[in-house]
Amino acid sequence: MIKLKFRKKLISPGGTLDLDIDTNIDTGDFVTIYGTSGAGKTTMLKIISGLLKPDEGFITVNDKVWFDSDTSVNLRPQSRPAGLVFQDYALFPNMTVEENIFYAAKKGLATERIKEIIDLMDLGRIQNQKPDTLSGGQKQRVALARSLANMPAVLMLDEPMAALDLEMRQRIQNYLLEAHKRYNLTTILVSHDIGEIFKLSNNVLILEEGKIIHQGSPSAIYSNQDISGKFQFAGEIINITKEDVIYVVTVLIDQQIVKVVAEESTANDLNVGDKVIVAAKAFNPIIQKVVKQN
Repeated sequence: MIKLKFRKKLISPGGTLDLDIDTNIDTGDFVTIYGTSGAGKTTMLKIISGLLKPDEGFITVNDKVWFDSDTSVNLRPQSRPAGLVFQDYALFPNMTVEENIFYAAKKGLATERIKEIIDLMDLGRIQNQKPDTLSGGQKQRVALARSLANMPAVLMLDEPMAALDLEMRQRIQNYLLEAHKRYNLTTILVSHDIGEIFKLSNNVLILEEGKIIHQGSPSAIYSNQDISGKFQFAGEIINITKEDVIYVVTVLIDQQIVKVVAEESTANDLNVGDKVIVAAKAFNPIIQKVVKQN
């Protein structure tokens, strides 16, 4: 169990943000943090990993205190069994793939386990290459492998696949999901890709202006079928595609393109050319077919 209760006042070009987090994450969960830019998602990961210090509060992971302002406990990042992967990979350019992974490996970790991680991330054929010879997808797999080699209690990923094309993104998702299950990880992902969230996560945190405003399963968060909402627009469906476990419905509203996630039961009732209503409550976009009256 991860228990998070902390506050941090942030100053940014957009003004002051009071990050105020109070939530629990079960061991073994795959959690995605979702929210607009500047909501505090990356800061939340940095605080958990120890790169930033909260103003007050506590962080405990599996009954181990990582931070407690009342008792002045603040473990250094090196003392927290956490892996943090950013979008920019942060690989050592003078080291090969294998050397990058071995350098980050937890002290005493068996060579066989490291080789297993290299195989899991499908890096065997490029393990003797240096980062400047690798593609973006390969670099991301190396960054993931390096974090796994540290045997983290918590694996955190800050939009690690945002810059990759769809095919590579889906491959990395598969590698990540396999690693999460094989090593019984507790994983926290920052993502704006709703298809990715449905595929990977069992728990979603919606962060808005520094506070968690919703928490629950992806279907509970994104498939609210209450058509009343803060806004409603009429449009026409121009495309329906299936992406892994969800459907993405593309709707033309005036001259704007809007993409809405739909469950299979909803998508099966929709066709290109249908007139629909797109509505939303905060981060819960929903779609409803307009039934023609005789």
